Amino acid sequence: MPGPVISSPHVHGPANVSRVMLRVLYALIPAVLAYIGYFGWGVLINVLIAAIVALGSEAAILLLRGRPVGDTLLDGSALVTAVLLGIALPPLSPWWLVAIGTGFAIIFAKQLYGGLGFNPFNPAMAGYVLLLVSFPVQMTSWSAPMGLRSEDLGLLQALFHSLSGTLPHGMGLDALTSATPLDAMKVQLGMAKTVSQISAGPIFGVLGGKGWEVTNGMILLGGLWLIWRRIISWHVPVAMLGSLALIATLFHLINGQHYAGPVFHLFSGAAMLGAFFIATDPVSGATSPRGQLVFGAGVGLLVYVIRVFGGYPDGVAFGVLLMNMAAPTIDYYTQPRVYGHDRS
Repeated sequence: MPGPVISSPHVHGPANVSRVMLRVLYALIPAVLAYIGYFGWGVLINVLIAAIVALGSEAAILLLRGRPVGDTLLDGSALVTAVLLGIALPPLSPWWLVAIGTGFAIIFAKQLYGGLGFNPFNPAMAGYVLLLVSFPVQMTSWSAPMGLRSEDLGLLQALFHSLSGTLPHGMGLDALTSATPLDAMKVQLGMAKTVSQISAGPIFGVLGGKGWEVTNGMILLGGLWLIWRRIISWHVPVAMLGSLALIATLFHLINGQHYAGPVFHLFSGAAMLGAFFIATDPVSGATSPRGQLVFGAGVGLLVYVIRVFGGYPDGVAFGVLLMNMAAPTIDYYTQPRVYGHDRS
């Protein structure tokens, strides 16, 4: 069920769902371009396949439910889900992987709960987690960043690989892929290497992983623009990134050679994407300002715990979904005072 409606008085603004979703898509454009530039054309192919499946799935379910199709498709929410899932998946994902994740996100995590406004879980993250636990091999084959790939795929070659699963003659996946910075850090720390030794590897940059630090910087810029335009509030991003940075700093101070510092955690993986574009979902997250602070802090804490002590190198999807479960309770205990009534 959606969270409780904040009590009156209400101020009506010019924003509507379509306008909000369109601005979210605008804010994602720099990040999508950075992903394509650093990780290849597969990112664009993922987004296009996800968009087609998202719109098709939503139209099919709306027809089955006897609901109007046009207005819902034009609200942009399905496209936002498609873009978020498309850039979260490995760039060399086969088409069927993208289709399964997107179809599950739209049909099971959104429409079967009643559509936009009724989904208790973030659809994109629900689809991502389904794929992660069902197809771990495909979900851990990430493209090496630009400059570290010994081979490269053009747009048509990447499309052919997505549709057929085959690469040009003489080209192997080893020439195109590498471990993500979070995965490399986690695995090599388990091999008793130090943070300094691991960070000297070729996939690491100044702030995080090569390519990742730039794409996360673009996501940060897009997120700050959304806050400036008042599409999202600052509460969830500040709380999530702040709690992630705080706990990473504490453990780094305890043992700096076994626990990576806060900057690495902020600029590697999906921390920025989660903070500005996923955890800020107004439907599946907390609604009140205090509740959003609690919600965001909880996501940041869970992300660090899963990254460092769990079985997955990045925990944003799991952290968001777990806090989605807690959102109604958070809202219950953080409701603002009713206008015109005292606290007694």
